[in-house]
Amino acid sequence: MKVVALISGGKDSCYNMMHCVAAGHQIVALANLRPAENQEGIDELDSYMYQTVGHQAIDIYAEAMGLPLYRHTIKGTSVDIGKTYTKCEGDEVEDLYQLLKLVKDKENVDAVSVGAILSDYQRVRVENVCKRLALQPLAYLWRQDQEGLLKGMISSNIQAIIIKVAAFGLDPDKHLGKTLDEMEPYLLELSKKYGSHICGEGGEYETFTLDCPLFKKKIVVDSSEVVVHSADAFAPVSYLRLTKLHLEDKVPSSGKILAEGCSCEIKQFGVTEQETSVEEQKESLCITWRFSQPAVEKSSETLEYSRKSPKGYQWISGIKAYINPTESGNVQESAEGVFSSLQAHLNPKGLSWTDIILVHLYVKNMKDFEVINSIYMTAFDLCPPARVCVEAPLPEGVLFQMDCLAYRADEMSGDVPGCEKQVMHVQSISHWAPANIGPYSQCIQ
Repeated sequence: MKVVALISGGKDSCYNMMHCVAAGHQIVALANLRPAENQEGIDELDSYMYQTVGHQAIDIYAEAMGLPLYRHTIKGTSVDIGKTYTKCEGDEVEDLYQLLKLVKDKENVDAVSVGAILSDYQRVRVENVCKRLALQPLAYLWRQDQEGLLKGMISSNIQAIIIKVAAFGLDPDKHLGKTLDEMEPYLLELSKKYGSHICGEGGEYETFTLDCPLFKKKIVVDSSEVVVHSADAFAPVSYLRLTKLHLEDKVPSSGKILAEGCSCEIKQFGVTEQETSVEEQKESLCITWRFSQPAVEKSSETLEYSRKSPKGYQWISGIKAYINPTESGNVQESAEGVFSSLQAHLNPKGLSWTDIILVHLYVKNMKDFEVINSIYMTAFDLCPPARVCVEAPLPEGVLFQMDCLAYRADEMSGDVPGCEKQVMHVQSISHWAPANIGPYSQCIQ
């Protein structure tokens, strides 16, 4: 895919770009969000989303990579700070939308490289923007072990320096300007002693990349100055303002982009005489389906509800969409009708779409799936339920059938308070979890 990389100048966005290239994608442009140019001396914004320290050096960073750079001023603030995000005027996330929309229009990109490691807050918002722009987020570092990530960055020849410190144990006088390989033993020690994040995911420190295998030239810092943001006695916050830099020629990188290789690489295995061919496997996996129960007439159709469990779970079954094959039946109208009917049945039970946590979807013919799925998406948008979807030999006239598991706990169930629903709906491609390819969550808790 053609990829635009969101960059801050730091190690994470750089390392994720390297994973993208190792996975076979092409980085065609860079994108960065920056403070307003007329705000002299403003290097760091109070942002939940973006690293802005070191923003003065982003132009030379793009020059080192030899790629076009698109920049947009951060005009919004952190307005919607909930677990989920919907379009919100005045929020800084909308600045990201405008930036990526511009890049997509200009460069015709398919995907976005994102260096997120741990922050659900950032991931959810980037995924929201990508969904609205029909772009695929690529977050290969997501939820990976931070010690392993740091070692991988160093062994893959990322030359990055510490440009901000903001944690107990990190001293501006000692640690600003140090490289990752110089800091690695000490960062591991701090993590063991105080539980700090080795890759700085708790805001402990920030970095700026001077060189990596993707750079055509390396960046050299000629001068910088230390800016004290907070002179706290225990955890002073200070950063480097990079005042003068230049590029130098470098020996082109050879060999693998990543020292440890990429788990996305496809391995080819030869078929031995003892192994079964693909065609033979297909034949041996043939399954025959048989229905022993008669088809139910549409006029007698009713939904069935299980008794609500003490913990708040309840099954809803018998949800069927019908279509008459002998008449000019419309798949979309039939699907819309069944979802409208289901909503009408949920309301009297005190349930809503957000209370459904699992769906079993049986489709008679997968050629109708695209239309059915498009209607399904209108019902389940944010934090959709987990879903199992299969093609099945349903009775004549049945377009599809659904069984739903709903969860709604009372605020107090006996002496135990009701649990809040937790949803894992990761849409980014990563090494940690399969990205969902449809309107469903990987798991619900």
